[in-house]
Amino acid sequence: MQQIIPYHNVSEALSLLDNGGRFYNLFTKAADGEINVAELSKVAGLFNERQKLILFLELSLSQLTKEDQIEVIAKLDDRLRRDFLKYKALELMASEAEERGVLSVNTIITGVPIIKDSKSEFKGIILIPISTGKVTTFIPIPIIDQYDIYEIKDDYSSETFLIAHYHGKDKLPLEKIKVAGVLKKIEVKNNEATAFRKFLEINYYQRF
Repeated sequence: MQQIIPYHNVSEALSLLDNGGRFYNLFTKAADGEINVAELSKVAGLFNERQKLILFLELSLSQLTKEDQIEVIAKLDDRLRRDFLKYKALELMASEAEERGVLSVNTIITGVPIIKDSKSEFKGIILIPISTGKVTTFIPIPIIDQYDIYEIKDDYSSETFLIAHYHGKDKLPLEKIKVAGVLKKIEVKNNEATAFRKFLEINYYQRF
């Protein structure tokens, strides 16, 4: 999970994004007026993660005016522009994410996160893929064994939504923020009944 500091203006955005890529990207030139995957990958610190790259780009541009965002997006090459359209995030309030969220889609949710500290506070199961040769099986494990779990809420409702990031020393701040990642689902058992809920696996967050 990484905090994203948005670009302050269009000049900064274009200067950092149109960077020529890494040293081995021999056919990519800095400041040539076109931004490609190699250049975006360099500034994002990612390799071959198209969906995550687009999420990084969206958050990085989020404080620019719409006109400036359009100017930057117009500089994307054809391949990267197709990725942008394919993976563009659905932006939701916490209170509407369960109903309107779409599984496997980039999603940005705004609200205040409250961490769930113990297994007794939250019980949910996720399926972890295990590959042996050509066979992949799915092993159920408690979600709280793998993730730090939060409930996030906004100013418009008492409803909360589950968000999570892989265990680490960094925790989300207790304030209104944007969290961004991919929507997934968990299995929750309640009095022997099984239900499925959505949750957001967080890649990035952004302070206001």
